[in-house]
Amino acid sequence: MKVRVRRVNPAEISIPITTEYIKLESFLKLADAAPSGGMAKNFIQDGAVTVNGEVCTMRGKKLRPGDVVCFDGATYKVAQGQ
Repeated sequence: MKVRVRRVNPAEISIPITTEYIKLESFLKLADAAPSGGMAKNFIQDGAVTVNGEVCTMRGKKLRPGDVVCFDGATYKVAQGQ
């Protein structure tokens, strides 16, 4: 069984993507913030995730470079990859 550890980091964690956008659920998995898509879906639907400062309950929300996601005490910034 995997144990969740609450991340507390005042700095933004930059997560690069190589596509035009990424869906919120997929982003949480890519950022290693959620161990599975099912858990990411639950966190989003429970209102535990904010996008650009607002609670987002849409797991299909399209994130683009520059968007900021906060979850579980950590802040992630969507960055443009190469």
